[in-house]
Amino acid sequence: MVRSDTASASRSKYDYDEPKKLTISQLTALLVAVLLLGAGFVAGMYADKLYAAIAPVFGFKVSADSIDLSSVQQTYRKLKAEYDGKLDDTKLIDGANRGLAAATGDPYTTYMDKQETEQFDRSLSGEVSGIGVEIASRGNHPTVVRVVDDSPAAKAGLRAGDIFRSINGQSVEGQNPEVVASKVRGEAGTTVKLVMQREESTEEYTIVRAKVSDASVRSQIRDGVGILTITRFDDQTGRLARQAAEQFVQQGVRAVVLDLRDNGGGYVTAAREVASLWLENKVVVVEKSGDVVRDTVQSSGQALLKGMKTTVLVNGNSASASEIVAGALHDHKAATLLGEKTFGKGTVQKLFDLPDGRKLKITVARWYTPSGRNISQGGIAPDTEVKMSTDDRNAGRDPQLDSALQKFAE
Repeated sequence: MVRSDTASASRSKYDYDEPKKLTISQLTALLVAVLLLGAGFVAGMYADKLYAAIAPVFGFKVSADSIDLSSVQQTYRKLKAEYDGKLDDTKLIDGANRGLAAATGDPYTTYMDKQETEQFDRSLSGEVSGIGVEIASRGNHPTVVRVVDDSPAAKAGLRAGDIFRSINGQSVEGQNPEVVASKVRGEAGTTVKLVMQREESTEEYTIVRAKVSDASVRSQIRDGVGILTITRFDDQTGRLARQAAEQFVQQGVRAVVLDLRDNGGGYVTAAREVASLWLENKVVVVEKSGDVVRDTVQSSGQALLKGMKTTVLVNGNSASASEIVAGALHDHKAATLLGEKTFGKGTVQKLFDLPDGRKLKITVARWYTPSGRNISQGGIAPDTEVKMSTDDRNAGRDPQLDSALQKFAE
């Protein structure tokens, strides 16, 4: 998901491989290509040949199919020659790149310009300026999937499930979560005007942005049960979760509740680190491109919570990396699942760092649980279904957590 303002794969619902950075030799090859394009030497089949020559330098796959880019060059030249107004070449290039990614029809394959990339990177650090919501795509609608406690959004009354209709007077219908998140964020002290849909009604909000700090891991011990809440899988999650597990062991807890509700995902590496707290030398997830195994991710490190009675809380906003952890623990019988069926995102995205601070996120594989399940569009059903209603949320009730704790009290 996208942590809009605290951050936000669409950080809609994503499993991310670590970014692939371009080396000096790769950048040199790219510069040559850009110079040739800029000089007008490359069009149509010549562009194809140039791509075929430089793609291996970047580690990109070269398709046997060809594409005629002459029409793109013609469109650019016509715009430059005929448009009545000023044109920004950077915006034109960003628009073309964004269009190429969008034309795949895959909501998880996206292009991020420099500003969106900076905001995306900050979102994974846990502190940004915004209103404190996480955003994901739901039926092609940018939707709030989590509201950070005590954030401007929480104080204004936004709730999980609210759909973004417009931001500062501009429609955001059909836009991917990263783009919506970039519009919601801004300098602390500035305001953002939102039109949100909740069920059949719409409501306007004017919210003052603020610095929002939101650690990805929280823990507590209640009646001898350790409660580990993970809100996203970022580069600090594994370390923080292990610290919490160490505390649980030191305090002698008799059971653990792992709360992955409203967690839209994050890095596959972080999911592995969390699953490794329960699993020792076990498969966490298998990635496949078609029928070819791309990677088998194994648990690593000391399994501090191995053998500990564990219940994992999930709901419809638990996605990608959350589903990897829930699926792995369930398949290895290390935990039972309680709550509601998960979101159902079984694809893996790789982040590519492009020149000038841009990023390209591409769906490169599908992931499968240790038992061989791919949960795209289907989600993972809990062992015990316990629903949480809007009235429960509004009243501060948590029947799912209560049910898990009651189970360990029996």
